[in-house]
Amino acid sequence: MDDLLSEFLTETAEGLGTLDVELVRLEQNPNDPGLLGNIFRIVHTIKGTCGFLSLPRLEAVAHASENVLGRIRDGQLLVTPVAISLILSSLDRIKMLLATLEATEAEPEGNDIDLIDQLNAFAEGRLTALEAAAAEAAPAPPPPPPPPPPPPPPKVEAASPVAARAESPAPEPVAPPPPARASAPAPVPVEVPAELKESAVAASNIRVNVDLLENLMTMVSELVLTRNQLMQILRSQKDSEFAVSLQRLSHVTTELQEGVMKTRMQPIGNAWAKLPRLVRDLSLELGKKIDLQMKGAETELDRQVLELIKDPLTHMVRNSGDHGIEKPVDRIMANKPETGTIVLNAYHEGGHIIIEIGDDGRGLATDKIKAKALQNGLATEAELAQMPDQQVYQFIFKAGFSTAAAVTSVSGRGVGMDVVRTNIEKIGGTIELKSALGRGSTFVIKIPLTLAIVSALIVECAGERFAIPQISVIELVRAAAGTETQIERLNGTPVLRLRDRLLPLVALETLLRLERPNDVKPETFIVVAQVGNYSFGIIVDRVFDTEEIVVKPVSPILRDIAMFSGNTILGDGTVIMILDPNGIAAATGEMMGGDTRAVEQAAKSTAKGHQRTSLMIFRAGEGGPKAVPLALIARLEEIDRSEIEYTNGKPVTQYRGKLMPLVPIDGAGPIPKDGRQPILVFSDQNRSMGLLVDEIVDIVEDALNIELGSERPGLVGSAIVAGRATDLVDAGYYLMQAFDDWFGTAQDAEYGGMDRAKRVLLVDDSPFFRNLLTPLLSVAGYEVSAVESANRALDLQEAGEEFDIIISDIEMPGMNGFEFAETVRAAGKWRNTPMVALSSHATPQDLDRGREVGFTDYIAKFDRDALLNTLSATLSLHRGVV
Repeated sequence: MDDLLSEFLTETAEGLGTLDVELVRLEQNPNDPGLLGNIFRIVHTIKGTCGFLSLPRLEAVAHASENVLGRIRDGQLLVTPVAISLILSSLDRIKMLLATLEATEAEPEGNDIDLIDQLNAFAEGRLTALEAAAAEAAPAPPPPPPPPPPPPPPKVEAASPVAARAESPAPEPVAPPPPARASAPAPVPVEVPAELKESAVAASNIRVNVDLLENLMTMVSELVLTRNQLMQILRSQKDSEFAVSLQRLSHVTTELQEGVMKTRMQPIGNAWAKLPRLVRDLSLELGKKIDLQMKGAETELDRQVLELIKDPLTHMVRNSGDHGIEKPVDRIMANKPETGTIVLNAYHEGGHIIIEIGDDGRGLATDKIKAKALQNGLATEAELAQMPDQQVYQFIFKAGFSTAAAVTSVSGRGVGMDVVRTNIEKIGGTIELKSALGRGSTFVIKIPLTLAIVSALIVECAGERFAIPQISVIELVRAAAGTETQIERLNGTPVLRLRDRLLPLVALETLLRLERPNDVKPETFIVVAQVGNYSFGIIVDRVFDTEEIVVKPVSPILRDIAMFSGNTILGDGTVIMILDPNGIAAATGEMMGGDTRAVEQAAKSTAKGHQRTSLMIFRAGEGGPKAVPLALIARLEEIDRSEIEYTNGKPVTQYRGKLMPLVPIDGAGPIPKDGRQPILVFSDQNRSMGLLVDEIVDIVEDALNIELGSERPGLVGSAIVAGRATDLVDAGYYLMQAFDDWFGTAQDAEYGGMDRAKRVLLVDDSPFFRNLLTPLLSVAGYEVSAVESANRALDLQEAGEEFDIIISDIEMPGMNGFEFAETVRAAGKWRNTPMVALSSHATPQDLDRGREVGFTDYIAKFDRDALLNTLSATLSLHRGVV
């Protein structure tokens, strides 16, 4: 049965049961307006729900009953036995219809015009004489006179409502009134079934007081604490005779906990119920066309959490409608549909609830936000100039911040988003904002399923243990001096270089002013946490296990400390504090810049020196170690030197059924005859070349900062790699040594007889990358022109040069890649030329910015396959469009 129908049957059966009792009380107390009002509200609700569910027969009976009650409520009719009997007869008819509806999930055929006519006649005052006759026929002192016999009604079986329906599609328990009803000598009695069977659906549901559920959840929480303590004892006494019983107790406790949690769960659609009306009113008030789409309304979460997020959701939807969605005329001018869309989406992810509120409106204007932030004194011009867009967006969460030009009934007072963030963080959640100018904005809220019992990571710092909710923990890193995960300092701020980016760190010991019992600290762990879009590391001494903890409220004396969100009791009985990553981020300045600005500034000032890539380190020929980007190497091979043959005086070997040229590094001596030979294999399509080396040393990931150029063929220059001076090999030079016609043949194979190779413009300020990518692209069949700056590229545009595709670096001095793309798209003959961005910082924000300014695609440097595949796909798509 449909959930909505099941809920309707349950609530209606409950309402009808209440009406049976209340109507009898009303007959005894006809002057009780409160009692009459409650009866009217219940009947009105039943009628409205029937109309909503498209149940016309039930709605008609309830509507006629409501008419009678409305006249009584307005004082136009009196509460009499006939009135009560008529209302009760209508309730009995509703019960019979509900019985068939429950059995067949559809209303029975037929109508109830007989009963409805009587109800309407009474409401219109046409049964006054009958009512008087009924009053005269009321019981008198004994012996009472027998009442006059009623007109014979049609006979109805009393076995069950469903059986009655089977015999007659439209049962007639109420006799139809004769034409001259007003002068009838007796009241209209109603024959109803002797017994109506209770709804099975209603019997399977009960209503429980919320306080009772809260108390039950509290007791389960205490049981979980006791379970944790017992399991702690069991871990210390593995051979205990109670092991089996305690394991069983643990399983039962877990099942009980899950069961109680389910009783508190409600669909998030309950919190969305008022939003369609809100959006409708808002669209009329603002003169906009807005379509509200709701997905995942059946997603369930704890009722306590549900109540706390209703207001934030309401405000964010209003915010999207007011600030986000444009007026129809503006949307048409921007080549958008005149109707804007607001999308609500909810789903489970990793034990949490993710709620997305997105719109396809104008997006956030960073220039307006910066101007307002400067006006409010939240940042200086220099600081704003260094901030990425994602950091600028965070100003909208500041109290009193608004970019609205005027105060209206909808917005402009600067109140709202700061409260939204505060309310979400109070329940241990996070809020993230994504926006693209002209394309819209999306808020992403991540909240726990429940507030009572959460999963947490137990850590230790300075001898004290703490719990960190797992909702905010991304990963754990062990830091050690002399390794890639060692802690460094930039402008006095501790940082960790983690996968090509700088991660700001905060020492928990310093933040909480803890006193270390001794100076011995054998290990350092970093808990990488995320709050919204910001990631940072918390330095701790030890990391234990994760544990299901029961959240207890913070003591009043500690409520002003934002770093704590509560406390809990561990299995060994120890009381520990629960850390709040949101509070830690705010306390250390992470949320709105703070020390992060210094880190980001340092990162930008050294960006060119810290572009990291995977390098193959090897030894060959004269001099020290040599390196080549790992992405260019197809395979590492080691062959027996006896397999090396010579053709035309050049070494070759049989490799995968074909002859593969072997090219030695310049300056290398003759190839030894004995032993095994390491080879770096470079492949493209069906051609391969092996670079002979003496020894493969290692694969490292390091910065490429060419400090010394080289005029020697085969070398790009020298750099410090893994702490040693290393020669960077020009792979293209040795590719050309394999065959004299390597490039020409590759072009023919790539294009299969096309008139010409596609022309590629490569814009990169680094000689290394130009020398690296030029042969790579040439091998793939492209005609490459490489320039060192965006200004030099624009000179080619003015000179009338034409290219099929443009590849541009993003991080360039002077005019960067984003500015270059905007200039190209603004005017000139290249404005429709596909453009591909290259960067070592391919974050989602960079991708959005790249597409916003006009790049067709955005890929990471040194990703050889991605570059070639992207060029091929982009050119194919462009040919189809043109």
